[in-house]
Amino acid sequence: MVNQNEKILQFGEGNFLRAFFDYFVDVLNRQNLFQGKIVVVQPIQQGFAQKLNENDCKYTVLLRGIEDGQLVTQAQRVESISRAIDPHVNFVEYMETMKNPALRFIVSNTTEAGIAFAEGDRLGDQPPSSFPAKVTALLYHRFKYFGGDLARGFIFLPCELIDNNGAKLKELVLRYAAAWGLPQEFAAWVQGANHFANTLVDRIVTGFPKDEAAQLGYNDDLLVAGEVFHFFAIEAEAAVLAEIGETLPFANVGLNVVLTEDVSGYKRRKVRILNGAHTMTALAARLAGLETVGQIVQSPAFSEFLRGGIHEEIILSMGGPAKELEVYAATVLERFANPHITHYLEAIAMNSVAKFRARVLPSILEYYKREGRLPARLTLSFAALLAYYKLRQPNDEPAVLEFFAKSDRDVSAFVKSACANESFWGQNLCEIPGFVQAVTKYVSDYISGEVKLP
Repeated sequence: MVNQNEKILQFGEGNFLRAFFDYFVDVLNRQNLFQGKIVVVQPIQQGFAQKLNENDCKYTVLLRGIEDGQLVTQAQRVESISRAIDPHVNFVEYMETMKNPALRFIVSNTTEAGIAFAEGDRLGDQPPSSFPAKVTALLYHRFKYFGGDLARGFIFLPCELIDNNGAKLKELVLRYAAAWGLPQEFAAWVQGANHFANTLVDRIVTGFPKDEAAQLGYNDDLLVAGEVFHFFAIEAEAAVLAEIGETLPFANVGLNVVLTEDVSGYKRRKVRILNGAHTMTALAARLAGLETVGQIVQSPAFSEFLRGGIHEEIILSMGGPAKELEVYAATVLERFANPHITHYLEAIAMNSVAKFRARVLPSILEYYKREGRLPARLTLSFAALLAYYKLRQPNDEPAVLEFFAKSDRDVSAFVKSACANESFWGQNLCEIPGFVQAVTKYVSDYISGEVKLP
């Protein structure tokens, strides 16, 4: 069955896409700016495609947050999905979607582990297990059905939280094509007719809000809640961006969607300010007995530590357009203060060694390079990490935990060995003038229970 009103195929029926991309498309449709529907595919055997269909693919998105200092609540009935398909049950219906000439976009959120290669997948599987293998099989079916027509390719908008998600998906599709011995003409069609955008997505989606569900005035088992804030950056070549902007004019309806030929600056901003602020405060706050980001915001001492770390150290280390970074930082602090979001520090603290290396260490290094001195708050945050891993039972990789379990009991020797561990940090941090001494002082204070926030 071909429904030319269906213009988007989506892998993933979970909370995030329903409160993010599907919500965006619904906003466009309400303004008659897209007038298209989404066909949702359940990518794994466990899911709720059937539940969506039972609810006529309609559900409510409840958004709560702080904007310009004011609490905001919005509820919208989303009707952008036409139908949901479980390919493990309705494989023929799933494959038939490739015969629709109106389909132009493929969107996905199959988790960070979704864009991966599975050795056992075969073209004849109904369906293959991995997401890239599923895509390869679908594309080959479309390639054959339309005789290699270059106008029948797709624009891919993967929303998985990995770097260069589109490029990685394309790489794996071509790898499957080669492994399955598919014709060279097909590989050329994949590269010439299809466009794999890289994206950056940002919205906290908390799922089903039990306490507020009864207040709707109607039953909605698919109700999903999230924060008001949202950000979607799409990276592609200019011609592809022009088509996306014309077909899906998100910016015209006030949505925070950026079309760019280089998404790296937006990634850097998010990692260094949003994620970096989480990581720099989480372990110090846990050592002080706090449990949530909301408690950090409500604590005079930690709120000042957080704000000072962002404005006086992280942003200062980044250079570039300070005003733009300050505006972004203001939205971050509003998000942290959202009373409807409970973000536990234990969750943020997981795998803190790798997170610190990616999120905070670049700010320390660049701050020192620019200012010729150490950033006091970020330096303390590193000491808090060492103290936390030494005094508590953190959740991290076995090799990381083994290092701390076997580390020297003498504080000075412990800090030196931790700073010198290049497998953790990518370099020897003992080479930063004054860093070991400052960290040793803070760690000693933590062990004695006398630490003071800078």
